[in-house]
Amino acid sequence: MSSPSARRALDGIPVYKPGKSAADENYKLSSNENPYGPLPGVMERAGNQLGRINRYPDAGMTVLYDALGAKFKLSPDHFAAGTGSVAVLFALLNAHCEAGDEIIYAWRSFEAYPIAADLTGATTVRVPLRHDATHDLDAMAAAITDRTRVVLVCTPNNPTGPIVKHADLEAFLAKVPAGVIVVVDEAYVEFVRDPEAADGLALLAEHDNVVVLRTFSKAYGLAGLRVGYAIAQPAVAESIRKATAPFSVTDLAQAAAVASLDSEAELSARVETIVKEREVMLVALREQGWDVPEAQGNFVWLALGEDAMEFAAACDPVSVRPFAGDGVRISVGDPAVNAEFIALAAKWRAK
Repeated sequence: MSSPSARRALDGIPVYKPGKSAADENYKLSSNENPYGPLPGVMERAGNQLGRINRYPDAGMTVLYDALGAKFKLSPDHFAAGTGSVAVLFALLNAHCEAGDEIIYAWRSFEAYPIAADLTGATTVRVPLRHDATHDLDAMAAAITDRTRVVLVCTPNNPTGPIVKHADLEAFLAKVPAGVIVVVDEAYVEFVRDPEAADGLALLAEHDNVVVLRTFSKAYGLAGLRVGYAIAQPAVAESIRKATAPFSVTDLAQAAAVASLDSEAELSARVETIVKEREVMLVALREQGWDVPEAQGNFVWLALGEDAMEFAAACDPVSVRPFAGDGVRISVGDPAVNAEFIALAAKWRAK
């Protein structure tokens, strides 16, 4: 008797690999998690929803969209939320791509891009990063054909760290046909300090085909509740909402996200602490002789090539994120753990 078979599109799709866990969560520098707990007010307002978990959540995410609209000075119909920005990306690609289409992105970039793109049945077009780990926008523009439906631009780029400059992305958009969606993935935007960095919202105001992705998982510290969102022109946002499963974001998660938006001062202080610690790590690693790309997220990147897996194993008990054959990404965590990692990196370097 034959067993059920899945779509052929799944044949070449890898299972997403989460960051390696650690015996002590403070030592987990593999998942770009925020080392700090929820912002003030989050626990109380999210906890208030526990007494009604017998009810379905607000599928329209009214309170969340209203709060986002107030923050960005846009009407609520500009937003589409889901269980993390990665789920929103899956919905966007499913809404706009199918077999015969093409999806372009830089590589190496976010590990979920190949999964999300290939699942649609569309053809993936990977454009290598430049030698300094930045996007090669000229090559990406040259890769666009009449089959291209979506281009993904991750800034700061995960896992390598550099941003895409605003002027460069403006020039790139001038070459992109109006019918091609350009996704500006800004999952780490709160950590950016480079004044030349691309401003996705400014580009959205000028281009109907731009979609900006944001998340509450990183800077806001809500990774466990899974809330991410797209900001887009209303017609595009509606297409994403149509492709999103109903009731995907719980009322508890929505309440936590809205409460987090009300704690911007505390958020800024925490982010600044992480940014300063990122700079400490950058300086220390470069003094050891590592060639570390410019880091604008809450992580740093070491291009170890074939040594990536061995280096990651040598970092125990600190858990880092190796990408076989490419390099290792290290999240900014508790300062004491960061210092322990830096010492381990020095020991490796000395070998």
